[in-house]
Amino acid sequence: MSAKRILMICGDFGEDYEIMVPFQTLMAVGHQVDAVCPDKAEGDTIATAIHDFEGEQTYSEKRGHNFTLNATFDDINLIDYDALVLPGGRAPEYLRLNDKVIAAVRHFFDTGKPVAAICHGAQILAAAGVLDGRNCSAYPACAPEVTASGGTYADIAIDGAQTDDNLVTAPAWPAHPAWMAQFLKLLGTRIAHT
Repeated sequence: MSAKRILMICGDFGEDYEIMVPFQTLMAVGHQVDAVCPDKAEGDTIATAIHDFEGEQTYSEKRGHNFTLNATFDDINLIDYDALVLPGGRAPEYLRLNDKVIAAVRHFFDTGKPVAAICHGAQILAAAGVLDGRNCSAYPACAPEVTASGGTYADIAIDGAQTDDNLVTAPAWPAHPAWMAQFLKLLGTRIAHT
């Protein structure tokens, strides 16, 4: 396997696990992951949020870690990247309003490169207009956005993942094992157990 260069578009109050876990997992198997945020530079931090299910009608939110970006959004050249990761949390709500983020997402679909989105990351996919005719999982509260943008909401188990061509999606962080396994398969990553 040759190492892939992967772009991760993050933002303030993205879900902590959905940023940290894929970032570290993909690097642990030898890929390069460039984590960027619009209007921030390499070395800047974003605030993350920890979402949990504690018995209320929706998830709770608590302040997470400071996550250090390792690349500058304004310096990226999309042609240099083999794949894209879109974490969830609250960040997608404002990231989808950024024209450069939308253009970046469309690039990966126009070129057929692998894309992994989890939870509220589907909000960015819907805003980019790339879900028409596709099956897409997401946090259940995002189902109306998936269907309004022409996609079919994949109502799967919270720890499941869905692959549709070059797109791997999942409902939330409990799906990390399935989501990352399916994304690694799209990347052509082979892990040998000895």
